[in-house]
Amino acid sequence: MLIDEVQKIPELLDVVHRLIEDRGIKFGLTGSSARKLKHGGANLLAGRAFVYNLFPFTSFELGDSFRLEDALMWGTLPKIHGLQNADDRIQYLKSYANTYIQEEVWEAHLIKDLVPYRRFLQVAAQTNGAVINYSHISNDTRVDPKTVQRYFQILEETLLGFFLEPFHRSLRKRQRANPKFYFFDIGVQRALTADFAIDFGRGSLGFGNRFEHFVICEIVRLNHYHQSRFDISFIRENDDLEIDVVLSHPTGKLWFIEIKSTDFVQQTHCEALEYFGEKFHDAKCAVWSCDKIAKSFGKISALHWQNGLQDVFGI
Repeated sequence: MLIDEVQKIPELLDVVHRLIEDRGIKFGLTGSSARKLKHGGANLLAGRAFVYNLFPFTSFELGDSFRLEDALMWGTLPKIHGLQNADDRIQYLKSYANTYIQEEVWEAHLIKDLVPYRRFLQVAAQTNGAVINYSHISNDTRVDPKTVQRYFQILEETLLGFFLEPFHRSLRKRQRANPKFYFFDIGVQRALTADFAIDFGRGSLGFGNRFEHFVICEIVRLNHYHQSRFDISFIRENDDLEIDVVLSHPTGKLWFIEIKSTDFVQQTHCEALEYFGEKFHDAKCAVWSCDKIAKSFGKISALHWQNGLQDVFGI
């Protein structure tokens, strides 16, 4: 039996619980607000249900209809693919962002003052993928740093984005450094920055940043769907050497992945990987890019980004 948008009537979960216990009925329950269930005192069917998250489409789900440039412009929310022109897509993404603010945050009384939170959303979207500087964002939004931290926690709790923690084999040292934050969909992030007039074509600075964001979202989605159990992080040293993605597995397997939007990978794209590869001899190092020709630079492999995803997740 299937029940959609179960968060609208949380009391149904008590009935579901009873029917599972008394009759052994199997249910498929879907909802668009995990927060409402968690904080509404609902019966979460502990021990009786498997929990799965559904993300925007991956490139593999879209198959032959996938176009990278479209994904970087509009994101991959399912509704986007049914809209035929740019104006409709812009209005849909604006509406999606406004609905989130109205229903998920304001009506749920998660914050007391909507004005600084709106400012925060725009700043957070503009700094998407950068190491979070709570003091700078505090100055821009005119709220204290602890409030900024709480705002980010709201974004994570409402599934609007996710943190990437800095990698270090020492948990204590890892916890002292600030994370990055990525929005769950490029289109929604773009709507929050209100930058629909900006060109994100190939060769632009925006193209490179959005390509990195998109590939990291792909990694997060596939890691969940394939239950691969990778811990996803990044590594930075001295503010000038950085690896975009570190995948560490409970078995000890370690991947260092540098994401480049170039169509032609060269040795110069491997400097950070060479540096960290010497420090972590057990790591598998790779550059993922738009270059369709597989290459190698010593122990570093260079793959088209989709081939890299297939290599890691066995697709």
